[in-house]
Amino acid sequence: MTDLLAARSQMALSLAFHIIFAIVGMVMPFFMARAHWLYLKKGDEDYLKLTKFWMKGVAIFFATGAVSGTALSFELGLLWPEFMKYAGPIIGMPFSWEGTAFFLEAIFLGLYLYGFNRLKPYVHWTFSLLVGLCGLASGIFIMAANSWMNSPSGFDWNNGVATHIDPVRAMFNDAWLSQAQHMMIASFVAVSFLISGLHFIFYLKNKNDLNIKAIKVVQPFLVLSALLIPLSGDFSAKDVAKRQPLKLAAMESHFHSEKGAGLILGGLPNKKERKVEYGLKIPYALSFLATGDFNGEVLGLEEFPEEEWPPLTVTHIAFQIMVGLGTLMAFIALLHLFSGKLELWKKKWFLILNALATPFGLIALEAGWVVTEVGRQPWIIYGLLKTSEALTPVPGIKWSLLVFTFVYLSLSVVVMWLMTRQFKAEGFIE
Repeated sequence: MTDLLAARSQMALSLAFHIIFAIVGMVMPFFMARAHWLYLKKGDEDYLKLTKFWMKGVAIFFATGAVSGTALSFELGLLWPEFMKYAGPIIGMPFSWEGTAFFLEAIFLGLYLYGFNRLKPYVHWTFSLLVGLCGLASGIFIMAANSWMNSPSGFDWNNGVATHIDPVRAMFNDAWLSQAQHMMIASFVAVSFLISGLHFIFYLKNKNDLNIKAIKVVQPFLVLSALLIPLSGDFSAKDVAKRQPLKLAAMESHFHSEKGAGLILGGLPNKKERKVEYGLKIPYALSFLATGDFNGEVLGLEEFPEEEWPPLTVTHIAFQIMVGLGTLMAFIALLHLFSGKLELWKKKWFLILNALATPFGLIALEAGWVVTEVGRQPWIIYGLLKTSEALTPVPGIKWSLLVFTFVYLSLSVVVMWLMTRQFKAEGFIE
């Protein structure tokens, strides 16, 4: 294994784990806040039980996300010093604001955790909402930094040196809005399906009405986010087509420039023969997705130097997974929207479908990150600095990969053990 592959693998592993810890800690406070609100309005002790149960989950994932996020910040400097050399002065501001949001989130979470019977009820509830809002702000600031890597701006580039730096323009770069909104909505989709799916599983096992109440607390977030994600994806695709046409071509393995281009479902790219095998093509759909015009021109991979093509198979398959699962989850959200009128809660197939859908959002989210990060290769700063050029000269990265793999696997085991213990303590599982 080369040092470059080891470093990229380590970052991929770290991000894959951290993203789950981070989004659960970011979204769950909103479920906790809604359950608490329903308790304050209705006085139903079941909602208080759910509030305290989810509160413990928020605390666990907050702590784990802090550990994994700290490790990631060290990795940026240790693995990619040339990237930090150029990027640090330009995108330091969103990282600083993210740190501020994180510390505020920690303060509000502490006040909420220890505020029961110490603070006035609605003041106490307000802190639960502030925990969620600060987590959301933290995620948005991180997306500002990542989007800059896809759309670098806010500086002049002269002979490999960044001058005339404008940190505000860098933070609110051209990719910021599309990436931030898509990531935030996708996070709500992923965590909504995860939490509701777990309670569907528990309900199938013991028919506890507490699980139905938990699902209905999450349901509005699930329905709204899952129905918005196709619109969000359409907005993001049009933005990528404008800023990174090579990435869009890789996502679809679109080899030849074409007007009225078709959208390929499934299939495997054949780089040698420059075609996609086994795929199903929907006529004109790619042109509409990319340009809003069924006859719009979509640039093909042939328009770009082959040495700058991202890994096609990985990018294409990840994109197909993301879109396929996103569509399926939107369909499930529609079922939820009409579940009362159609009496779907009495249908076992509906319960089983939602139980099976538990990991769909997380898988789609991870696939989306693969599209974003792998689809940008070979660039770490798009069009300016290649990933290979940013790599540390220090050898032996494969050993660092082994250490971080052990650390993240250990964190995952600890989280699963803690959450299982909470599930058992609250009577959700035996």
